Amino acid sequence: MRLGILGGTFDPPHNGHVRIGRAAQVQLRLDRVLFAPVGVQPLKQDRALSPPEHRAQMVRLAIAGEPGFELSRIDLDRTGPHYTVDLLRITTGIYPGAQFWFIMGGDSLGDLLRWRDPEQLIELARLAVVKRPGAEPDWPMLVAALPDLGRRIDWVDVPPIDISGRDIRRRVREGAPFAGLVPPAVATYILEQRLYLER
Repeated sequence: MRLGILGGTFDPPHNGHVRIGRAAQVQLRLDRVLFAPVGVQPLKQDRALSPPEHRAQMVRLAIAGEPGFELSRIDLDRTGPHYTVDLLRITTGIYPGAQFWFIMGGDSLGDLLRWRDPEQLIELARLAVVKRPGAEPDWPMLVAALPDLGRRIDWVDVPPIDISGRDIRRRVREGAPFAGLVPPAVATYILEQRLYLER
């Protein structure tokens, strides 16, 4: 089995996340893509996240009807803080014998050395890196610290995506249009649950 993992806060999940998942699925011939909302993001503690159940339900709604897409609750159902390498350790135990790709943006690749145990991370999974315009990591520094990195990366081509959770939350708070940025069921859920109005 070829299995991709797309992690993130998903607060909210938006059309960009779905497009990235589809592109990785097609280009890397993945049998399954797990969308794994993080519980506590160690590198992003500058704001409170929406409650886990809201984020899990929005992911369910966002990927409903997408063949091969699944919600993973691994990070949501365990105590934090949550590191990607721990997510991969647990997931590889659940799917023995599978090949893994961790799907990430090119901007995140530049921060890889700040992540917990990046050496084991790239042993457990190949990196499916989405090219981002202007996001060029410090390759000499990365390769000096992780000599095998270049052989563990597969590039995923996705048309530029100008969507961010921060912008969506701002739009909701200000009463600006946002429905075209998220799957319709997610837009309905945000409005029904009155999310993001206090931020």
